[in-house]
Amino acid sequence: MTTQLLVMDKPAYRIFDGSGVEVSYESMVNTLDSADVVLFGELHNNALVHWLELQVAKDLYAQDSNLVLGLEMLEADNQLLVNEYLAGTIEQRHFVQEAKLWDNYRTDYEPIVAFAKKNGVSVIATNIPRRYASLVARQGIEKLDSVADQAKKWIAPLPVEIDTTLPGYQNMLNMMGGNVSHGGMSGEKMVQAQAIKDATMAHFIRQNIEREGVFLHLNGSYHSDNFEGIYWYLKQYSPDLNIKTVSSVEQTTLDSLEEEKQGVADYIIVTPTDMAHSY
Repeated sequence: MTTQLLVMDKPAYRIFDGSGVEVSYESMVNTLDSADVVLFGELHNNALVHWLELQVAKDLYAQDSNLVLGLEMLEADNQLLVNEYLAGTIEQRHFVQEAKLWDNYRTDYEPIVAFAKKNGVSVIATNIPRRYASLVARQGIEKLDSVADQAKKWIAPLPVEIDTTLPGYQNMLNMMGGNVSHGGMSGEKMVQAQAIKDATMAHFIRQNIEREGVFLHLNGSYHSDNFEGIYWYLKQYSPDLNIKTVSSVEQTTLDSLEEEKQGVADYIIVTPTDMAHSY
């Protein structure tokens, strides 16, 4: 005798607005299309979220070819390499060898860069060179005053305001045990390193916004969740910018958005915790 199982549909993802109401992908994209800047907060190892980033880029481009793409994963001093690769001046192998690409670039970011290359979409390397972020983490934000003028071209204009009362930075301080030193790096210096990344990404986004069109920026969700980080710095630079945020979270079930995750962004993409990860 056979027993019939009751099997429900198993969607790979669901999208909710900030208040926890489920919305369609189409509705989200139509809203994002009206923004000046979209901060797409990702989980770096989530392959499904990377696929959705590519789909959002394609659909925003289909609605308005003035799309500009920015990546936390590319450092600002590699902008010439990025431009040369997109223009076909250098081969992919030279770009891969010489740019400081993340280990998961091939699987997670190459598809969206290839889309940009094929369609003539500008790609902006927005992040501070990691050597300077490391310098701040070890010796503090004031140390940037002593770097060469050429180096300062790849960093947000100094001095950078840092509001350590922002909840995201406070959480980082708490995780580091306050201002206790860990191998020479204090909680305060780690917050400063995080802030200079946020400020620098916001600076290069602002510099490259098209008068018409959307600037789609890919970053770790912690850089824009709760309308802090990059969002906060963009609003300091340009208060009138229309900025929309997307966050990515994982849950054991997708039926509803867990209460503690509500309000972290304009849109929250939920994927299963047991899905495959890229690393």
